[in-house]
Amino acid sequence: MTCTLDLYTDYLISSTGQTSATGLSRLLAGAVSHDQVTRWLTSSYLDSQQVWAAAKPLIRRAECQRPAEEFAVLIVDDCILEKAHTDPSALICTHWDHSVGRFVKGLNFVSLLYQSDGLALPIAVELIEKTEAVSDAKTQKTKVKCKFTKNEYLRAMLRVAQQQVAYRYLLADSWYASAENMNTVLDLGHHFVLALESSRTVALSEGARAAGQFQALDKLAFPDEQPLRVWLRSVEVAVLVTRQVFTNKDESQGVLYLVSSDTKLNYAQMTTIYQRWWKVEEYHKSLKQNTSLGKSPTKTPDTQANHFFAAILAYTKLEVLKLKLGIGHFRLKAQLYLVGLQAMHRELATLSA
Repeated sequence: MTCTLDLYTDYLISSTGQTSATGLSRLLAGAVSHDQVTRWLTSSYLDSQQVWAAAKPLIRRAECQRPAEEFAVLIVDDCILEKAHTDPSALICTHWDHSVGRFVKGLNFVSLLYQSDGLALPIAVELIEKTEAVSDAKTQKTKVKCKFTKNEYLRAMLRVAQQQVAYRYLLADSWYASAENMNTVLDLGHHFVLALESSRTVALSEGARAAGQFQALDKLAFPDEQPLRVWLRSVEVAVLVTRQVFTNKDESQGVLYLVSSDTKLNYAQMTTIYQRWWKVEEYHKSLKQNTSLGKSPTKTPDTQANHFFAAILAYTKLEVLKLKLGIGHFRLKAQLYLVGLQAMHRELATLSA
């Protein structure tokens, strides 16, 4: 018996604690040695191509079964898996976490998620690997950065996805709402629904844009539940912007500004479409809690990357089981955990007899 990707991903789904070469070997009663697992992690090369290969058959099936009135969206977002106690490397390093407003140490990655009906699958994933040394003119210190920005990764992924899947909208938070990203989506023949910062400026007419007359979103008067037709600085076509006020769990009020290139949408349609963006948050949560993403003691960039992509592929396995069994990732994991507890209880009863 040898270590394979299928075997390793099953282990990641089954595990409830640290995942190691020794742990997998013990699980299989020595049928695979820990050295074999280590060699597999070291010699394999997993990347975004395997992610697409695993997702493709599920997406093709969904495309055939989808009603004519339904449509798919692509969702982009990045996530940081904090690894405060792991030795630093090109992958495990400090990254700015805009969700908490500070630098954190960990593994940073960008995912492009295909979402349609009950299906949410990554079709492209890029690790942020900092290998380029740059000199800071102000501090006179040398820093390292990734060869590409997250927005450059997004545009590259969209160009590849153009040959792979049919979709109607790109959804993203304000981090990815640059004019260059918008123009790329439009050039590829799609639309977008993106979040915008409240300080983003728009013009209320083409003439106002030509005259340089721009206003911040938070200074505009929005009709009740009606989008405004506006012009952005570097996007040729008119777009719609809307203001959504919502109540947080602590009873405070929040405001979300959305922009869409599809000027046929109304307020309800824009906000409903953007709600699908939250599927990427569910994806991140499942990766961290159900596929052992952060539970490997791997120490080199190669083994860290291979474990990472194996966890992504384990997520796709969970999506397959979700469609087959009609239960979500967390419920499935809970059922596996219960089976394990029952086996331990039976073994304890046998030992005590």
